[in-house]
Amino acid sequence: MILRQRAIARFYPLLRHCLSAGLLFTLVLASGCRSLPGTLAARSGDEMVVAGQFFHTGTPVVLWLDPGGYDGYRVERRFSPLDKADWLTSHGEDKSLETPNRYTLRRDTLTPEQLEKVRGGGWDLPLLQSVVDQFVIHYDVAGTSRQCFNILHDHRDISVHFMLDLDGTIYQTLDLKERARHAGSSNNRSVGIEIANMGAYGPEQPNPFADWYQHNKGVTTLTIPKRFGDGGVRTKGFVGHPARPTPVKGTIQGDDLIQYDFTPQQYEALSRLTAALCKVFPRLKCDYPRDATGRLIPHILAESELEKYQGVLGHYHLQANKVDPGPAFQWERVIGQAQKLLQNSARGHGRDGN
Repeated sequence: MILRQRAIARFYPLLRHCLSAGLLFTLVLASGCRSLPGTLAARSGDEMVVAGQFFHTGTPVVLWLDPGGYDGYRVERRFSPLDKADWLTSHGEDKSLETPNRYTLRRDTLTPEQLEKVRGGGWDLPLLQSVVDQFVIHYDVAGTSRQCFNILHDHRDISVHFMLDLDGTIYQTLDLKERARHAGSSNNRSVGIEIANMGAYGPEQPNPFADWYQHNKGVTTLTIPKRFGDGGVRTKGFVGHPARPTPVKGTIQGDDLIQYDFTPQQYEALSRLTAALCKVFPRLKCDYPRDATGRLIPHILAESELEKYQGVLGHYHLQANKVDPGPAFQWERVIGQAQKLLQNSARGHGRDGN
């Protein structure tokens, strides 16, 4: 008993020192103990979900699990009155909604054994990494992520993994293991993102620019039309500005188009998300489609090119009737910054690249 008391007396100052240094968790692990039941496992708020696991992105991400998130797993309409949101009522009121599920299973390249394993959701990360090798960029022509989800989920029976709002907030609506419906033939192998932007138009086409962009003394301000309220933008009082003050002209699919640029906040968030995706999915190369001279390809890829392409690409690289993300999208800005973040991460400089 005396020896035991002496041992405790010697150990107690060490325990007090460890507690003061914030090393209690280390002691618990060293003793082989598990976390106490009911202990809060906090997230930092920048995580994306991949096969049930959290991965940091370095930029704010609101999950479908979070308050204010957008849940692609729900079968009811998100923005209809609650007593009319159920699937049977929704299908009765909107015949374009053909199925309660807006997503399906990534099954095209799986063996029968793998398919049986994952059909209930049981993806492991290595298997998902062997499937995903494309990241498809869209603009939403909805203006805000709230309106984008309204259109996709409540009215079009489709889905996308991420939405990127005007203030740079990223919303994830589904685990990346799911096959979202956003990119036609590339759905099985891709992750998709819809960026809040009113789109690109021919010089003679009607466009919504006057409703969304105001000019004053050389400054262009994004103004959400009053019919959308605050637009659901998460940053209270956010005032957005396109990265370039005047419409950008360019040619996509052989057509001359004009488009207002995305916001600096969107570019920053997208660069970080792109770097994170390329880090998590080794087959997803951090680059965009280039021609023999190294320049961006501004049109649909040939079927044989698309089949072997691994990397970041636009919706217009997949379908001839699409032009998103449009001529204003700064590919080199996004990919260059993402590559820099990946290089800094490889050197051990942390997820923020500092």
